[in-house]
Amino acid sequence: MTLRAADLMTTPVITAQADQTVAAVAAMMHQHRLSFVPVTEKTGGTVLGILSAADILHLEAARQDTERLKAWQVCAYKPLAVDADTPATDVARQMLERQVHHVVVMRQHDLLGVISALDFVKRFLAENPA
Repeated sequence: MTLRAADLMTTPVITAQADQTVAAVAAMMHQHRLSFVPVTEKTGGTVLGILSAADILHLEAARQDTERLKAWQVCAYKPLAVDADTPATDVARQMLERQVHHVVVMRQHDLLGVISALDFVKRFLAENPA
């Protein structure tokens, strides 16, 4: 059996809306213990990009006003997107080639789930207990 993106993805997906402030997104990420969120045009809308905890830390370190900055202004646009049926090896290869840690899983224009590099580690450990 070939491992697919659907086997690794996290659902349901918590998203940030493009017009939310970075501070509001950071609070939401903290509340839900997330390392990243897809940024959408509106709830359940088109995925514009990804905003990660590392992105937010960089903004705060640079003393940017996260109360005024909007998610759409600072997200990484055009995130790596794969179909739910994409083999996990292909997902991993694309992540390495693009040097990204986060993937959105789509079916046409619908956001189905998200995958982080840690999801691969969790799967590996689940299949290879110490």
